[in-house]
Order: sequence, then structure tokens, then C-alpha cells
Amino acid sequence: MRTDQSLYESKEALTQLLCELVEVPSVTGTISEVEMAHVLYQRIARIPYFNQHEQHVQLHSTGDGRSVVTGLVKKEGAKKTVVLLSHFDVVDVYDYGVFQDKAFQPRELTEHFSQHIHVLPLHVQKELSEAEWLFGRGTMDMKAGIALHVSMLEKASNGAFDGNVLLVSVPDEEVNSVGMRTAVSVLGQLQREHDLQYELMLNSEPVFSRYPGDTTNYLYSGSIGKLMPSFLCYGKETHVGEPFAGLNANLLVSELTRQLELNTDFCEVVADEVSPPPTVLLQKDLKEEYSVQIPNRAVVLFNLFLMEKSIQGVMSPLMQVANEAARHVKGLYEQRSAQYARLEASTPRTFDVNVFTYEELYTYAVTQHGEEKVKELQEAVLEQCEGKDDRTRSIKLVDELAILCREAAPMMILFFTPPFYPAICSKESVKLQGIIQSVQAVAKRSFNVELIEQAYFGGISDLSYAGLQHPLDTFMPFVTNMPLWEKGYTIPLKELADFHVPVCNLGPIGRDAHQWTERLNVSYSFGQLPTLIEHVIHEALK
Repeated sequence: MRTDQSLYESKEALTQLLCELVEVPSVTGTISEVEMAHVLYQRIARIPYFNQHEQHVQLHSTGDGRSVVTGLVKKEGAKKTVVLLSHFDVVDVYDYGVFQDKAFQPRELTEHFSQHIHVLPLHVQKELSEAEWLFGRGTMDMKAGIALHVSMLEKASNGAFDGNVLLVSVPDEEVNSVGMRTAVSVLGQLQREHDLQYELMLNSEPVFSRYPGDTTNYLYSGSIGKLMPSFLCYGKETHVGEPFAGLNANLLVSELTRQLELNTDFCEVVADEVSPPPTVLLQKDLKEEYSVQIPNRAVVLFNLFLMEKSIQGVMSPLMQVANEAARHVKGLYEQRSAQYARLEASTPRTFDVNVFTYEELYTYAVTQHGEEKVKELQEAVLEQCEGKDDRTRSIKLVDELAILCREAAPMMILFFTPPFYPAICSKESVKLQGIIQSVQAVAKRSFNVELIEQAYFGGISDLSYAGLQHPLDTFMPFVTNMPLWEKGYTIPLKELADFHVPVCNLGPIGRDAHQWTERLNVSYSFGQLPTLIEHVIHEALK
């Protein structure tokens, strides 16, 4: 069905749609995130095609009050389909400080900054004269991408493409990706229902700088993976007046941090791309109140990026680091205990620190206390922690299991916490390489824009759930060492193993994602980029 009137084609119309989307403060986990799905549904439903095909725009429940939004424009007799993937949640706005009240009012915030340019960092001031910019939370990450996808859906409804276009927009990308993990099943359901053949999954996350001052325009043939290796450390309690009668758990986690923080042995180098080294996201002891007993339990959570390495490939190095940390703590303790003994004529003490995986600790607990006891303990923890953060629940499950097996202390226990993003890369896809080379040529010829391909989008994205680049069995160490697996957190690994669709990310240019200076380059994003995205869809449907 072709109409002469376009709702979302012009730069002005796209800017207006973007502002309407940004004005919904869809911070992850808030009621506005729930509302955002309905707002997006309504904007899609305005396209005249959906007057005759109401069932082609849908809300799909994630089971927690939130929804995945899909809009399908189906060309009669066509199977080939391009999936346009986006997320509509955003991070909070505490970083805006005195500008918080304007963070979701992009026109007002942009006008304020233009009139008070001195409040902006110097590098931002310089950029303002080079293009048209729009400030505000979500302008860059990633509601501009959503606006572009809605525009492509409208083009499809007007017969622009020789195939089908399916828009999929999800909540919760910024935290646990509940939306995309739900969307995997939705994609399978729609594929069967409408006899679709997925040719490409195209995301439009914004271009991310690889280093400060990087202004390169990238497009991506994959997305980096993210793993959360974590360690619960159980020492030995004692009074602070007798520190050598025990072992402070903070010493154990501190040594793990010393060994793993920024450890470049865990970096991967693929062509000219390098994954960032691991870094701590949380470190604390588990004492809940002040006392003069030393903390005997502590936990540390690391962020670890993956590109080509499998879970199996990182398990052994992680355990090696843990064993080295245990040996170092033992040596340090013995050295300082001996030094103290010379001061007070006491008997030097020593401790052996055991290192377990969560799977090994679980097996030990079942052997010592019986499977029924262990399951009762886990059920009690999950009931007690209902509604708590996934990291909190994971830590509590390991902590209670360690307490049950306290006779094995001192110990370090390696486990995994949510979220997990498998790395994905379609660089070897002949079809995708043809599409990328074609759009690079169009960008250069039509706009004098250099698009540089990167194998891995570095900002972490929901493209991770568009397939698996390693055999299914290589993920078993993750499954068996994640306490929350099938207890509130799962990934549809079997479905992903059967999902073989090339992925690509071609998105708008912006700056400072997750910062108060987040902004979108409107000149490029709604000027030149729509032509490039349209070209990619054409090429994918050939």
C-alpha cells in the first residue's frame, strides 16, 4: 500500500519523533520504561499500513510488566526479511546535576546549552560549531536509532523494499537484557507464523569512540561479549585484637583484585581490535553490621570482555589467577605472622586457602549434607531475596552455600553473575561483506563519508543474542557455575545455537553516551544516515 504522505521521512519529522521518544523518561526498571513500549507501539500504528494489518504491530510480554514491541511489514509472497533491532530503555540522569529537569527535554536542554555554552567542556563547545547537535538522555543511546527504524518500516509499507522488514524494539538492554532474551523466542514465533527467512539483523546503536577524541565513523559486523567472573572469599573469623588467629576475607578479595584488575593477559587482539582488560565492578565484605570481629566473607565481581575466546577458554586462566592469589596470601600471611612472632614471642600461624568453582562447591555440599538440604537452602535464599537485584541474589546463593560448607574455609569460590553477553561476529559472512563494501562505496561516493568496519561493537549490545559463535557445549562451564541459572536468569542457548543470521550495526553519530553531555549529530544521523540504512536493507533483500 503506497501513500503520498510520509510521517517519518524528513529530517524534521525524524527529529520530532526522536524528541517525542526522548520525552518519555524510560530509565531501566521504571514505570516509564513500561510506558515507552506503548508510546512506540502507538507511533508505529500511525503508519497507514497497520490500519489494514493491525495484527502486524504487537506487544509481547517479558513476564515482568515490560514488553517487546514488534512491527512487521510483509510484502506479499516474500520470505526474505531484515530485522531492525533496537532498545528503548535508557540509563538514569543523576549525572546531569542541576540540569536533571531538562535531561528528557532535548530541545529545551539544547537551547539552554547554546545560550550558556560556557557550562560545557571545551571539547564540546568546539564541536557545536561543526554540526547540528541535540542534547539529552537517550538522544544518542539509542532513540535516534529507533526513529530511523520506524522510518524504514514506513518506507517498507510504501513498497520501497523487495522483501519484508521486521522492527524489534526491546526494554532492559542497559541492565539484564530481559527484553532481547524474550525477543529470541518472539523472533522464532514470528518466523514460523509468517514464513519468514531472516537475511540480516541490523542494529542502529550509535558509533562508539575507541579512544578519547576518536571521530572515526564505524560500522560493525559483530558485538563484543561480556562475562562477569566473580569470587566469594571465606576467611576465618577472629577478634581484631587477635588478627593472626583468623584470616580477613578482605585480604583475599584484595589479592584477587591486584591479580586481575587491568590484567592484559585477558585482553584479546583480533586484527587491529583489542578488548579492554578486566576491571572490578563491585568489591565488598559481607558484614551487615559494625563489630570488632574481622570480616570473614567478602565478594568481588569483575567485568571481562570476550571476542573470540570461549567460556572454556577463560575458565582455566581465571582459576590459575585464583590459585596464584591463594598462594600469595598464604605466603604473605606466613611472613607477617613470623614477623609478629618475633615481636611477641608467639607461635606463627599458617592457612591453606582452597580454591573451588561454584560447581565444585555445590558437589561438595551435596556430598556432605545431601541434595535435599542444599535445595532447601537455595529455595529459602531465593524466597528471602525475592525482588532483589540479580547480582545480590547470586552472591547470597554462593554465600549461604559457603557458610554451609564452612569447614572447607579459608576458600575462594569462582562463580558467574548476570548479565552474560556472548560475543558475536559475522565478519566471515560473504553476504555481509558484500553489503558492507557496497554501503561503504555509497557513503564515500554520495557523502564523502568514510565508514570503517570493526568486527566488534564495543558498547555491548543485544546483537549478542542473535546467535552463538561457539558450539553449545562450550557454554556448559557458564551454566554450571552460575548460581542463578534457571532460578531467575536464563539465556535461550539452544534457540540461539539454531539461529544463524548475519549481524550488523550501522547507527548514528553521537558523543558521550551515559554522560550529561550525551548528544546526537542530527546533521549526519537524520541527513545522510537514512540513505545508508535504506541501502543496507536493499542489499540484504537482494
